[in-house]
Amino acid sequence: MSDPAAKSPQPAPATPPPPERRKRTALDVLRGLGQPKVLVMLALGFSSGLPFLLTANTFGYWLRDEGTSLVAIGFISWVGFAYAFKVYWSPLVDRLDVPLLGRLGRRRGWMLLSQLLVAIGLVGMALVGVSAGLGAIGAFALLTAFASATQDIAIDAWRIEAASDAEDVGLLTSAAQLGYRIALLVADAAIIAAAQRIGWPMSYLAMAVLMTLGVAATLFAFEPARADAVLHEKPPLWSARGLADALFGPFIDFFAKHRLAGLAILLAVALYRLPDFVMGPMYNPYYHDLGISKDAVALVRGSFGLVATFLGLAAAGLSAMRIGMLPTLLVGLVLEGFGTAAFALLSLHRDTATFAAVMSLDAFAQAFAGVALVTYMSSLTSLGYTATQYAMLSSTYALLGKFLKGFSGVAVDALTPAHGLLGAYATAFVATGLTAVPPLLLFLLLWRWQRRAPAPA
Repeated sequence: MSDPAAKSPQPAPATPPPPERRKRTALDVLRGLGQPKVLVMLALGFSSGLPFLLTANTFGYWLRDEGTSLVAIGFISWVGFAYAFKVYWSPLVDRLDVPLLGRLGRRRGWMLLSQLLVAIGLVGMALVGVSAGLGAIGAFALLTAFASATQDIAIDAWRIEAASDAEDVGLLTSAAQLGYRIALLVADAAIIAAAQRIGWPMSYLAMAVLMTLGVAATLFAFEPARADAVLHEKPPLWSARGLADALFGPFIDFFAKHRLAGLAILLAVALYRLPDFVMGPMYNPYYHDLGISKDAVALVRGSFGLVATFLGLAAAGLSAMRIGMLPTLLVGLVLEGFGTAAFALLSLHRDTATFAAVMSLDAFAQAFAGVALVTYMSSLTSLGYTATQYAMLSSTYALLGKFLKGFSGVAVDALTPAHGLLGAYATAFVATGLTAVPPLLLFLLLWRWQRRAPAPA
């Protein structure tokens, strides 16, 4: 007779809880910095940042040196609208390969094409110069900005898709921002010192040569495959469904995920960088009109500014880990507002110590806010729509600022009769610093919504 106990149902073994993921230590982060893809990201970040000021603030300095009016400098800064409108051609970067260069892969092909076009645009600006008229040099500046914006679409998609997890996204974002900020210093400080000695055209030719760093990084990079499975499931682009998905799918997916909060997110992102953008074309003309030499500007930016930039990058990463993403965004806004308004002090105190302090605060604030916003926007994208969704977010934050900065020269000119030239600059900088208040309130609202939302199962 069989044992009845043997026939009784046995309890199912308990499923062991998933092991807790070990948090990455400082040593792990340091090891991660030596990964080939992090070094490639550093160089690609440099390639992304190098053209930006060469069609913006630095370009304004060149024009002011040639006697161009502030109003014209403000309006020609609108070539930067290419960065704001890149969302409109980002679906092509997401779904199409570049002819001939497509054998490198979709992301790498677009990166290489745009890098070559940036170099051509910079060479053109150097060769025609200001003497050929603002139309000619402005056309090459527009080509440079358009190619640079396209490069940003491809590099941002590569950064997100090359990451293996969320922590990897943060690591690659930090590397990208570090390379980007180094490039800004080169295109803002080193080129000014060079222009003092060899002139602006030769300095721009040197910047075109530096784009070879980006080309080398593109050739050494691997083509990310994380989104391939998602993209292969989509209908072909030349079909009606495929075209509709490429054009509207990224936006439908974004609002399906975030619902009504998506509108608040887009508005907050649109306003976030106003303190940095609005007076952008006036920074270098301001130093020119203050009588600060090119060598002094280059020295302060390359020493105090560089250290402050590194500290800002590190502080933003630490803040995001310790207090969270939305609180870090709020801190970035406060820093941006004070950093921009502090430039008004230079109209009263033009000594080197004040200039170094103001520049350091601004460099720290911009680095901190830049890492905070880029990491936040990266977290909002979905595989299959990476390039388009990130382009949508980055275009959103660029659009309003690019438009308003075109009137920066008009604003300073309008304030000059009542306040004098330096007083007009100071008033405009303080007013621009106050633009940090509306996005601050919006992110506080989003933080409150996030804390009240039920935790996911």
